[in-house]
This record gives sequence, C-alpha cells and structure tokens, in this order.
Amino acid sequence: MGTQLGALVERFGGQLVGDANLEVTGIAPLADAGPGDISFLSNSKLRAQVASCGAAAIIVSPADDAAVAASFAGARIVSANPYVYFARAAQYFAALTAHVPPPGIHPSAVVADDAVIDASAHIGAHVTIEAGVVVGAGAVIDAGCVIGRGAVIGADTHLFANVTFHARCQIGQRGIIHSGAVIGGDGFGFANEGGVYIKIPQTGRVMIGDDVDIGANTTIDRGALADTVIEDGVKLDNQIQIGHNCHIGAHTAMAGCVGVAGSAVIGKYCTFGGAAMVLGHLTIGDRVHISSGSMVSRSIMEPGQYTGFYPLAKNADWERTAAIVRNLDTMRDKIRALEKTIKQLTSPT
Repeated sequence: MGTQLGALVERFGGQLVGDANLEVTGIAPLADAGPGDISFLSNSKLRAQVASCGAAAIIVSPADDAAVAASFAGARIVSANPYVYFARAAQYFAALTAHVPPPGIHPSAVVADDAVIDASAHIGAHVTIEAGVVVGAGAVIDAGCVIGRGAVIGADTHLFANVTFHARCQIGQRGIIHSGAVIGGDGFGFANEGGVYIKIPQTGRVMIGDDVDIGANTTIDRGALADTVIEDGVKLDNQIQIGHNCHIGAHTAMAGCVGVAGSAVIGKYCTFGGAAMVLGHLTIGDRVHISSGSMVSRSIMEPGQYTGFYPLAKNADWERTAAIVRNLDTMRDKIRALEKTIKQLTSPT
C-alpha cells in the first residue's frame, strides 16, 4: 500500500517540489532507498549520499534543499525539521500495514467478574485481569500479561506480551509498555535494626500519564506511601530502573540502563544518556541533559548539558591518573606549605 506525495504534504505539511501524484510505498535511509521509497536528509554531513540515492523523493531542510537540488532528480519535500517529518511519515506507513488485533477477550484469558473491559479492547491469550480492573477503549493487552486488582489501563494503550502491571497502578491514553516490563513492583524499602533488615510495606501506586513509552524489561517501583509519578510524554528505553516515589516530569527521555534511585525528582524535557545514574532524594530541574554513563550525585537546577565520567584511557595511564588523584590532598598541603615559605622569604623584613 502506498500514498501520493501530495497526500503526505496535505497531512504533514512541507513544501513539495515535484509531482504531487507520484506514489511512494515506504520510507528508507538514503543508502537503501529504492524507486518506490521516500527518504530523508536530516544530517547535512550526508549530502553527498543524495546524488546516488535511488529514492523517488527525499525530505530535506531549506538549507539542504538548496545544496542538493541540482544533484537529485527526484521530488523533494522541504521541511524545517526533516527528522520529525520522517518520524511522522514512518508512523503513517507503518499504520498502513499494521496488524490490528480484533476486539474481544481470548477464551484462555482469566478475567474477574467485576473488571470493566471496553468492548473495543483486545485481551490476548492467557492474560490475567484481577478484580476491579478498568481497560479503556481500543486498548490492547497481549498474551500473558497480568493486570493486578484495581489497575487502570487507558484508551488505546498497548501492553505487549508478558507485561506485569501491579495492583492499583494506572496508565493514561496511548501508552506503550513493551514485553517484560514490571510496573508497580515493591520499592527497595527496609529499616535496619542491629544489622537485620525490616521490610517497609510499599503501599503507594505508580501513576503514568498519557503518551508514555516504556521499554522492554524496564521496572518502575510503586511508592512507599505516596505514589511514583511518570508524567505525560515520558519515553523510557529498555532495562531502566525507576525507584519508589520518583517523579519524572513530562517529555523527559531516558536511554537504556539508566537507573534512578528512590525519591528523585526529575523535571520536564530532560534527557539521560545510556547507563546514567541518579542518586536518591535529588532534584533535577527542567531541560537538564545528562551524558551517557554519568553519575548524578547532587541536585541540578540550571538547564544545560552535564557530564560526570572520566574519559577512557589505556589502563596504565588510568592507573597513573588515579594515583595522582588519590594524592591530591597531600599535594595541596605541600603546595600551601611552599606558598607560605615563599611568602615568608620574599616578604620585606
């Protein structure tokens, strides 16, 4: 199934240079695109690839369009943000061929009598839905999921196979939770008495907003007393850990293996590179960007890019540097003593 370029521009905007009736059937990178594809140029460093690109059309920025117009024979859609245009076009093409699960409840599913399941929702094989659950219109619960008592799944939200969504937790509309994710497991709460750990009951919930994506095997712990909150538009990659009572602001994005310890408060529009770590009880303001592998050990209120790791080096060089760092206190004391001696020797008598 394909679409005409004119229809794409009508749907997503942009300025079309070329035949509006030209039909494209898919979207592909510059190096792989064929005569039935539309491609995109989002990085000006790749301009040279456009000349040999076999796509029927490309999506370009105004600046890049002027540079590639002479070398590319196909049609062009000029957009201020080609990468966003590509994302929307890719969603559209994916929807043309997507499998839409039929509404209804699979015979092998176990659904509590008082659960409220919208007639348009899909409940897959071997799903367990406990008492008091509410599943909204158009929601898709794939095979093997477990929805705990009193949980709420919003309209058009999709839980892929084998998601565990614990009791009383909630997610809004148009959410996506990938396989293996656990929402609402107990937080890591213990009191220590003479070396023995006493468990603190975790009685809060996880409250997730609209348009939230949660990757495979990511875990979000329920609050200890108050709730763990994930605001609208948050995007969490695979294998992320969000501790109890955290609050993640709207449209914040985290790459794989990020860890956020309990009671951290993170603002809106933040980004976290892969394997970044945030210590507990810290506050991070809006529009803070943390580099991959960084350890956040203090609160950050000023927007900007922050990096907290030592650059990679040969092991021998790293060991020498580590030895120097360990001796910085001693070196500082020696320098201060030298400064004091120099001052005494140079001071007028």
